[in-house]
Amino acid sequence: MFKISNKVRRLSDEEKLQYKNDGYITSLPVFSEEAKYDLDNFFVSLSTSIDKELDLNKTAQWHKASKKFYNLCSTPVILDYVEDLLGPNFFLWGGQFFLKEPKDGSVVPWHQDAQYWPLFPANAVTVWLALYDTNEQNGAMKVVKGSHKKGMFEHRTNKASNLVLDQEVSIDQIKQEHIVSLNLKAGEISLHNDGLLHGSDANNSERRRCGVTMRFSPVNVKVDLSIWPHFEGQLVRGRDEFKLNPIAPIPKGEATPTSKFQHSSEFANHW
Repeated sequence: MFKISNKVRRLSDEEKLQYKNDGYITSLPVFSEEAKYDLDNFFVSLSTSIDKELDLNKTAQWHKASKKFYNLCSTPVILDYVEDLLGPNFFLWGGQFFLKEPKDGSVVPWHQDAQYWPLFPANAVTVWLALYDTNEQNGAMKVVKGSHKKGMFEHRTNKASNLVLDQEVSIDQIKQEHIVSLNLKAGEISLHNDGLLHGSDANNSERRRCGVTMRFSPVNVKVDLSIWPHFEGQLVRGRDEFKLNPIAPIPKGEATPTSKFQHSSEFANHW
C-alpha cells in the first residue's frame, strides 16, 4: 500500500526500557519519504468521503469501517513494534484521525487516555502515525515524560469550544521540564502508554497537521461493555486464548463512520 522505509527494525532493549521508564518512544521509521504523497492521497480520499457537516475529529471506528484504514493499521512493521511492547497476542480496537488544519485554533488538553477507557487491566499502546511532517509550529503532540508512573491525575471538565476533549489535567500538576514535543516526519510513528499525560497546542502554521491513531491491547485485557457497548476488537497478531471481548470482522470494502461510537454491523451493508 505504501513503500516501507529501508530503516525499519525491531525495538532495541534500550528503547523498550525507555518505554517502560518514560512512557513513550518516538521517531520510529515505518514508511519511506516517497510514501508521503501516498499518505496525503490516503488522507484526502478518506477525509472527503464523510458528510461535509461532520467533524473528522469526532469520527472514529475507521478500522472497522474502511478496508484501507484497517490495512494501514495492520502494516507488519507497525505490528512488529507493538509486539515488542505487548507480546505476541494482541488486538486492534481503535482507529481515528486527529486533524488540525492551518491556523486551526483547536487544542487537545493535557489528559491520560486511561481516563476515558474502561479497560481492565489498563494496558494499551497507542501508535501515532504522522501523515504530514509535525512539529511545535503545527501542533505536534507533547508528552510529560514519566507521568504514566504517577498513577491517575485529577481531571476536570472543561467545555471550551476550542478543546478537542472535555477532560483536562491542570497545568499546575505538570513539571514543565518534563514536557517533550514528539516531532515526526511523515511516515514516522510514536508509541505511548495509556497512562502517559499528553496533549497538543493549536496549529499556528500554514501547514496541515494530521495523524492517525491506532490503539492496541493484549488479549488478556477485558472491556466493560456496560460502558462501551459498541466495543469490538480485531485480532491482528497471535491468538486469543482468553476470548474476553467481541470480535469485529475485517472490513471488506469502504464505509465511513459518522460518530465516535459505532458497531461494525453499521458498516457491513455499505461494503
